[in-house]
Parts: sequence; structure tokens; C-alpha cells
Amino acid sequence: MADDKITMEVARYRPDKDTKPGWQEYDVPLRTEWTVLDGLNHVKDEIDTTLAFRWSCRMGICGSCGMNVNGEPRLTCGTFLSDYAPGPVRVEPLANFPVVRDLVVDIDDFMEKLPRVKPWIIRDEEQSVDDGEYLQTPEELDAYKQFSMCINCMLCYSACPVYGLDPTFVGPAAIALAERYDLDSRDQGARERLDVLIEHEGVYGCTFVGECTRVCPKHVDPAGAIQRYKLKTAQESVKAFLLPRALRR
Repeated sequence: MADDKITMEVARYRPDKDTKPGWQEYDVPLRTEWTVLDGLNHVKDEIDTTLAFRWSCRMGICGSCGMNVNGEPRLTCGTFLSDYAPGPVRVEPLANFPVVRDLVVDIDDFMEKLPRVKPWIIRDEEQSVDDGEYLQTPEELDAYKQFSMCINCMLCYSACPVYGLDPTFVGPAAIALAERYDLDSRDQGARERLDVLIEHEGVYGCTFVGECTRVCPKHVDPAGAIQRYKLKTAQESVKAFLLPRALRR
């Protein structure tokens, strides 16, 4: 292989033609500024138009270009080919999800589970428009900002061994988003989320491997959110033992 090229080994699966996934090699230019996504786009534009993969913003914001690169869940728009020189670099679809075609996975399971944790502002009673905005101090914003950085890229689900083994587990990103709203000073829905996450498919499915936090490209720390929820559920169990429900808030 010439020094100015690198081989990409790309997983291929076309359900209308293939009985099982396979591999195909492509030689692409090895340029310092090229990411794995740039390599895939070169393949798509110049070599093989049938290759299927997702991408959109190319800036690490949309979360749509997550794939396994040499066995590691990565955003391919932020993963440079030169880091894998002289190659080859192997690109696969994210693990733990059904493959739709080539590098495209089906995330319907996540989309179905996410609303269960109610990741939105819940109010017991909305204030009127005349009362103005719900204002926050910088300190109140900082309390949840870390967990608000999630871009739903699914890297944490791909790295999570529990999600791979237990299809009922709600998963790290959904729990991190629940914690984001619990920590929001405008929100009053923590009790409703806790009722969901206190169940087995909630936080107690997690065995705290911690891979979700390690691979998160936005440093959201889903494992930390899960541990926070385990503490809350433990406190709730004590309250349930000692207090009538009306006094548990």
C-alpha cells in the first residue's frame, strides 16, 4: 500500500441480496485532515455508489454518523484516518442494533424507550404568560448542563454489554436524559421518572461496567447518571418503608 493511501475494510449487508454480512475493501487517499467519514464519502462518490451509511452535520453535533471503527464505537466525523495508518481500518455498524443495510442500523428500540422516561419539562401547574419566563441562575443551568449535551448518537448503547444481553434495559442515554430533567430547576417530574426507572428495566439492569461513559463523545457520563438514580431509588425505598405516599416528595 502506498503511503498516500489507506485500506478501509467496510462491512456490507444488503438484505435483498445477501444472506449474511460480509466485508469489502476500498483504498482511499490518506490525508491528514480526512476523517473516517471523509473516507466513506470518497468511496460513495468515487468508487461504489451502493454503499449505505448515515451522516449529516460533519461537526459532531447531529450524532448520526456513529459506527464501530476498529471495534470501538466512534463518531466517524471526528475520527481521523491518519490515526489508523498504515491501516487497514475496519468500519462496521454499531453493535447491539439490527442492521438495516451496510452501516445503517435500526434505532427504533431506542426511539420507543426514550419517551418512557419523559425527557421533557413537567410542571404540576404552568405559570401564565403574563408571569414571564422561567428564569434560571448560572448555577441552576450548570446543575444539568453536562447531561443536556447528549446527541443521541447511540455510541453508549453500542458499548453497553447489558443492553446487548437484555433487550428490556432502557439504556444509558435515556437514563442520562431523565437525570438532565430531574436536575432542571424548572421541572417537577422527578417522581414520574423515578416510577419508571425504579423497575428492573430501569437503572437496576445496569451492572456499572462504565463503557457508556468512556465512549461518550460529549462527556455526558451516563454511568454517573445511573448511579445517581440508584441512590434516589434507594432513598425512595427507605421513604416507602417509613412514610405514607403523600409525604414522600
